[in-house]
Amino acid sequence: MTKIAVLLAAGLTLSPSLLAAPLALYGDTDNPGTLTFYLENDLFADTDQQYTNGIRISWTSPDLSSYLDDKSLPVWSRRYNRFITSPLGLFDDTPPKQDEIVRNLVITLGQQMYTPKDNLRTTIDPDDRPYAGWLYLGMGYNLKHKQRMDSAILNIGMVGPAAMAQEAQDAVHDLRGIDKFDGWDNQLSNELGVQVVYERKYRTPAQNIKGALEYDIIWHGGASLGNVATYVNAGTEIRFGWHLPDDFGTSSLRPGGDNSAPGSNDPRTQSTTGYSRDQNFGLHGFIALDGRWVLRDIFLDGNTFSNSHSVNKKNLVGDLSVGASMLIEDWKLSYSRVFRSKEFDTQGETHSFGSFSASYSF
Repeated sequence: MTKIAVLLAAGLTLSPSLLAAPLALYGDTDNPGTLTFYLENDLFADTDQQYTNGIRISWTSPDLSSYLDDKSLPVWSRRYNRFITSPLGLFDDTPPKQDEIVRNLVITLGQQMYTPKDNLRTTIDPDDRPYAGWLYLGMGYNLKHKQRMDSAILNIGMVGPAAMAQEAQDAVHDLRGIDKFDGWDNQLSNELGVQVVYERKYRTPAQNIKGALEYDIIWHGGASLGNVATYVNAGTEIRFGWHLPDDFGTSSLRPGGDNSAPGSNDPRTQSTTGYSRDQNFGLHGFIALDGRWVLRDIFLDGNTFSNSHSVNKKNLVGDLSVGASMLIEDWKLSYSRVFRSKEFDTQGETHSFGSFSASYSF
């Protein structure tokens, strides 16, 4: 009953944007929507612990003329968007900005799982992190104005057994013939999770290095508020290669990181505007940094409203990502290795995992 009630509550909360999404689903070659699949796992780094797996599917709508007045959205959805956005003043639809900004709705479904190092231990290890899972639905608003993008995201879901992290991990381990983790009975209790995220990104104009080789820099800063995670963050991404995408970078599964939808000058859309076929291909490498000052992390601090296993977290946490992206016609394929600093005092070593994403714009 608890699981059903939570899913119903999440569905009702997200329904205006979820139901509006099919109406904005059908883009065209000049204004496509983008479907992105993310997979992160530390097996890429030959470990099986800490943040051990993350998966997410996100849909970014074609460009909308307005969150509030676009006729492709039903009246009740426009009213909902006005209720959500107007008090925050994040999305200014009044002239002269209205004709200069690009708006997108983003819908996400994701799951993350966390485990301690010892997979055979059946009792709580007070020096290692709790078992935990997080299953969530999210809706977001992206607003792009020239070289800047603002993102506001609401994630709602479940932490605990209702997140089905154990079932997902066991299924994968059965499929691959890997030993299961025996301590899932000690995972965090069921808790409704709410996370509100705001992030701003700024991209410098691409600078030529030699021939068609170029680079740009993307800065970001933001904050998260909620019982799942409360923090402020900032960072940067440096990209260098050929035919850089007209987007806002390649992110790991960071809230606010759905950056891969192409702009009007992206190689993924240029075939419809008279460019040659070879300009539908791009290749670049990237180095990205993200630092967070963490006030709350439910996956380390434990349940909010009940006693649970917890560890003493570190307030300052950083990620370093090194990877590459390739554009092939309507696709963007990316892979990076992410190196994360220690997240709690008794953590034996830093953590690393692989992050893969595939975006298709149509």
